[in-house]
Amino acid sequence: MEEKSKVCVTGGSGYKGHIVHATLRNLDDTSKVGLLKSVPNAVGRLVLFQADIYNPCEFEPAIDCQFVFHVAIPMVPNTHSSQCTRIRLKLPCWVMASSPLNQDGTGFKSSLDESCWTPLDFSYNYGDEFTMGYTKSKTLAEKEILSYNDVENGKLEVVTLPCALVGAGGDTVLSYLPTSTNVILSQLTGKLYAFRALQLLQELLGSGPLVHVDDVCEVHIFCMDKPSLKGKFICAACDPTIREMVDYYRKSYPDLETSEEFLGVLDRGSICNNAKLMEDGFEYKYGMKMIIEDSVECARRLGVLSSCLSSP
Repeated sequence: MEEKSKVCVTGGSGYKGHIVHATLRNLDDTSKVGLLKSVPNAVGRLVLFQADIYNPCEFEPAIDCQFVFHVAIPMVPNTHSSQCTRIRLKLPCWVMASSPLNQDGTGFKSSLDESCWTPLDFSYNYGDEFTMGYTKSKTLAEKEILSYNDVENGKLEVVTLPCALVGAGGDTVLSYLPTSTNVILSQLTGKLYAFRALQLLQELLGSGPLVHVDDVCEVHIFCMDKPSLKGKFICAACDPTIREMVDYYRKSYPDLETSEEFLGVLDRGSICNNAKLMEDGFEYKYGMKMIIEDSVECARRLGVLSSCLSSP
């Protein structure tokens, strides 16, 4: 884009020097506000707004922009959470809302692609009230917002990006390990609650799709820079099974023991089809090896993993 645009990010962060409107639930939260203001070049380009996802009218000043990255999603389904009517809206979604399970809950379709939606009327072996509530919220929100593309003469272009488990960059400015990266590394850390989430991922998707945080940021910019774009695009660079992940850890990090209870099964339920984005010209820079290596480096730097780990 030749000229910088105004971009609103609900949940707060910035992109490539554009004027960024970032929303937070509480501007008195010094930890989050301070983190955002510490981003390079934030001065003069970052404008913070206080807005609660359950009060959509509070977002009106913030979304006076050409593009909105709607990162914040309500835990309770709320079809009125977006008041955007004249912009391109990008909604980072959860790939667990795109399960290739058959709608009767038995067996998988051959591939996970943009046509897939998670059946919400079944119980799952590894799902609890929180994770299934979150998955339901994501699924309903994504379906609802995509329907705006079908409005005749509508002024809103909606792009949804169901993201795989996001691996952290080794140089992240966060002072904690993101939840998704905790799940990716659960077989190394031995955190059972995080491993349960990884098991749920494979139960719903047939594998454990991964993507690097840098690619997630780049794909948002890629979609924004397109003159016109709408629809759903799966965002995943690779799709190892749980067993393939632990086999990689054991080979690359022999100094860290992995318990038998964190092995997972060999069977692959489905293949993740990420071709749609690449057919439009997007290229993933990070494969499974770099996603895991950067995640391990991040965890090691933050003290989550023992410093005695050997290098891959």
